[in-house]
Amino acid sequence: MEDISVKLDGKEYKVQVEEIGSKKLRVHFDGKSYDVETKNQSEQEIVDEVVSQNSGASGKDFIKAPLPGTVVAINTKVGAKVSDGDSVVKLVAMKMENDIIAEKNGVVKEIRVKKNQSVEKDEILIVLGSF
Repeated sequence: MEDISVKLDGKEYKVQVEEIGSKKLRVHFDGKSYDVETKNQSEQEIVDEVVSQNSGASGKDFIKAPLPGTVVAINTKVGAKVSDGDSVVKLVAMKMENDIIAEKNGVVKEIRVKKNQSVEKDEILIVLGSF
């Protein structure tokens, strides 16, 4: 979850945002949660840039699903150290098993999926933090 500032009608609000799927976000504000969806590619690019900038600032990185499918195995746990090239999740898509690998070294901070869960392309599977 990322903390960001949003300006609406000239007023600035601090909100927490988490990506819950392709083009889908959950915004937390004032004790309530709102699910929102971006409408077009340019809006999604802005959201991706904000999330990317915020994740870089906090030392986090995301491992995302490269294609839609079903999680059949989670090969790590929260707190585990992973290295570039380690298989962290196994995803079945189009009847083929795909190893989802870490593209950098880090520590698993959060696992956002469960075994047998369906995921969409670009959905966040794992959140990594720095050592």
